[in-house]
Amino acid sequence: MENTENQAVEAHTALSTDMLEELDNMLEDLRTREDEIPQWEFCDGFLAAVVCTRREIPVAEWLPMLLGDGETLEVAEGQPLPKLDVFKDEAQQARFLELAQLRLAEIREQLDAPIKSLQDEAAFQPEIMDTRGALLLLPEAERAELADEEVPSLAQVWALGFMFVVENWAEEWAAPRDKEAAQMLDAAMEFIVNLTEDDDGEPELNLYDEAGPASTSQDRLDAFGEAIWAVYDLRQLWRSMGPRVETIVKGDLPGRNDPCSCGSGKKFKKCCGA
Repeated sequence: MENTENQAVEAHTALSTDMLEELDNMLEDLRTREDEIPQWEFCDGFLAAVVCTRREIPVAEWLPMLLGDGETLEVAEGQPLPKLDVFKDEAQQARFLELAQLRLAEIREQLDAPIKSLQDEAAFQPEIMDTRGALLLLPEAERAELADEEVPSLAQVWALGFMFVVENWAEEWAAPRDKEAAQMLDAAMEFIVNLTEDDDGEPELNLYDEAGPASTSQDRLDAFGEAIWAVYDLRQLWRSMGPRVETIVKGDLPGRNDPCSCGSGKKFKKCCGA
């Protein structure tokens, strides 16, 4: 019976516990070459936002923004993705991308599945941590060693990862002209932005141990649930609207009888406007 339950969990989880541990270890290794490499929780928020962005963002854009200098990688047709300096070799980069793509596919599947409750097995489940709760469960001596470190609130790092995408692809997250759609965007974004702030409520829960020291407020847990529904709204909003379409302003074009702007000496209607 126990094996059956484990198989059921694997069937609904793209990344196993071993894979998540592998990712944590890989990111730790990347930090030996670059201090600013984020935690997996940040990466997961980043990937969720990539899925929700209005335009599909290719790997050559999002990978260097997440783990490199932000400059889009130049990829020749039919050639593999160039290696970022932070990876020790091509195999390590390929493995990270393999695991990240699994997570991206899972997020898309979860956000596109019709659900009625966040308790549904098919519901979107962000990779978040109750870091404060985990620290409170440590022996007192170990907690003392970390006393001076800033400890993030529940889902705060995840929300910062999400907003990192919003800020760096701002044109894809600009408010649509449709008033109702713009209001939907603003309302959804507000729930996620709220998670980037500290939880200053009265601690009532510990997500790692129900009997453990309280680390998270009920208000924060409720806000997290609202943010998950907001992600569903964002995915639905941009899918319904499709990619942005560049419009040509007629005033920018010469009149049909004006000289063509290409310098040919011909009238526009006989040249580029033909």
